[in-house]
Amino acid sequence: ANYGPNPICKGCLSCSKDNGCIRCQHKLFFFLRREGMRQYGECLHSCPSGYYGLRTPDMNRCSRCRIENCDSCFSRDFCTKCKPGFYSHRGRCFRGCPAGFAALEELMECVEGCEVGQWSEWGTCSRNNKTCGFKWGLETRTRQIVKKPAKDTIPCPTIAESRRCKMAMRHCPGGKWRRPAKTKDKKKKKKNLMERAQKQHSIFLATDKTSQ
Repeated sequence: ANYGPNPICKGCLSCSKDNGCIRCQHKLFFFLRREGMRQYGECLHSCPSGYYGLRTPDMNRCSRCRIENCDSCFSRDFCTKCKPGFYSHRGRCFRGCPAGFAALEELMECVEGCEVGQWSEWGTCSRNNKTCGFKWGLETRTRQIVKKPAKDTIPCPTIAESRRCKMAMRHCPGGKWRRPAKTKDKKKKKKNLMERAQKQHSIFLATDKTSQ
């Protein structure tokens, strides 16, 4: 039967002009659709998004998923597919995966990620494999991969990092001492001043003899 604006009573065992399907055939799921202030029943082969099929001896029904941001669920408390933009993890939906898990974009699921251990102590400050002879060097610390990720495409966090450090000994013991460049520059300037003064003095003496 067709009751005008109401849905066709296909699959119904009983149908109302005002409320649509009231009872469905065996194997079908009863779904109570709401549109504004109005609601009516439908008999469906599968439940719509946000609902799951609950089979009972009396009548199969479409029950709403109770998991937030869930698109389809296995039961009221276990989501099998989340809404777009959310990752599925152990029957729940998340904007970002929990700590220790990585996002698998193609399936929008959270899988076991790469686990790393604690950082080691900072190593010896060195430069060019030497621990002296320079003012500044680099020191490094590392950490080990404790558990490899479930997928090879999931990257691991960095396992080594370095930072700038000041060396404990700038001059190496027994090394050849060299005069700093600044001292050489000062000596050269002093020599130039002396030569200039001697030249001016010679010019002064020559001028004085001419005037006599």
